[in-house]
Amino acid sequence: MSPSLDTTLSALADPTRRAILERLARGKATVGELRKPFRMSPPAISQHLKVLEQAGLIEREVRAQFRVIRLNPTPLKAAEDWMHDQRTFWESALDNLEHYLKKGETND
Repeated sequence: MSPSLDTTLSALADPTRRAILERLARGKATVGELRKPFRMSPPAISQHLKVLEQAGLIEREVRAQFRVIRLNPTPLKAAEDWMHDQRTFWESALDNLEHYLKKGETND
C-alpha cells in the first residue's frame, strides 16, 4: 500500500526534511553525508529519515557498513497532482467570480 497524501504532506512540512530531499534529488547519500550540513545528532537525523521513509519519500540500502539513502519521487508526484487539481479548481472558481462581478458592474 502506498503512503497517503496526508503522510507525504506531513513529512514535507518540516524544513529539515525538505532540505534532505533537496540533497537527495542530486543523488544518493549516506546517513553521515546527510547529517553533516545540519549539525545534528545521529538520533535526530535518524528520526527525520524515519519519517521520510514512512512517507515513502526515501529508500534505504545497505552497502557494507554504510546506509545509503535515495529519493523515491513517487509520493511527490501524487502530491504535485493533488496540488495541480486544487490550483485548477480555484483558478476556475476565481475566474467565474470575476466574470460574475464584471457582469454585475455592466448591469448597473
